Amino acid sequence: MKALVIQSAFGLENLAFEDRPEPVPGQGQVLVQVRAASLNFRDLLIARGIYNPKLKFPRVLGSDGAGEVVAVGPGVTKFAPGDRVIGCFMQNWVSGPISDVGAKSTLGGDRDGVLAERVVLQEEGLVGVPGSLTFEEAATLPCAAVTAWNALTGAECGPGKTVLLQGTGGVSIFALQFAKALGARVFITSGHDEKLARAIAMGASAGTNYRMNPAWDKWAREQTDGVGVDIVVEVGGAGTLDSSAKAVRIGGQIALIGVLSGVGTFNPIAILMKAVRMQGVFVGSRMMFENMNRLIAGEGIKPVIDRVFPFAETPAAFKHLESGAHFGKVVIAMV
Repeated sequence: MKALVIQSAFGLENLAFEDRPEPVPGQGQVLVQVRAASLNFRDLLIARGIYNPKLKFPRVLGSDGAGEVVAVGPGVTKFAPGDRVIGCFMQNWVSGPISDVGAKSTLGGDRDGVLAERVVLQEEGLVGVPGSLTFEEAATLPCAAVTAWNALTGAECGPGKTVLLQGTGGVSIFALQFAKALGARVFITSGHDEKLARAIAMGASAGTNYRMNPAWDKWAREQTDGVGVDIVVEVGGAGTLDSSAKAVRIGGQIALIGVLSGVGTFNPIAILMKAVRMQGVFVGSRMMFENMNRLIAGEGIKPVIDRVFPFAETPAAFKHLESGAHFGKVVIAMV
């Protein structure tokens, strides 16, 4: 069985395919033939050694995968051979608040990931594939989609709410789709006019190019008659947090997700003076995943896939993600 691993040192040049023994499911485990996987910015950070400098080598990468059940171990009752399934980002976070046990059960980080032909996952760490989705579409959901869902529902997104999104990567595009389905108005920023046009075609009310308009926080307030948006889905991190704090309304919420803009300084006075709630979002639980899938099925939502690479070209897929040229998700077809 072939798997993509980061070998003995960090760097994309150390990605390699490795032959591994066929995995065997144990108590409460499920053997899955992986049909498709998708990449996240986290995968790049792991490969570079930024996300977890103490990562144990070799490590099979990838948190997001979908496939078909091949066999089940003793005690498994929810799934049977032939079922279409998706692995949860955290294998031990079923419901309720996140815990240390859940947070330390991530695929492609704490545990070997899904960029392999076959993987063993826990029964409690699997959900079914919505019937309307292909394996490639389903593979985009575990990290980016669940993160977007958690961010929005945790901020009580719904009719009449306004949401500001940053960029057009996986989390932001899922957040656009979900926010619209929940009845909110969406505003979006990007460094590329053509990407803004695509986002507006998908339902965003307005967009601005942050390269041409660095005062995008003022722009966001203008879109809301000077009040500010109800929710900011913050994927930039320290480099954009000051602007997000200015863009959000009094009593609004910032869902803090990513670090795309790198390090920086942050002045918390706007958070204080505007009584803004700021919530860190670390993906989500299996229950959140299942609730999200019901919306996806009910609304007929289709994940936006930028490009599909064959498994043999996974290193090139990493390079494509690294370039920032993508709109939506970068997917790997395993077969």
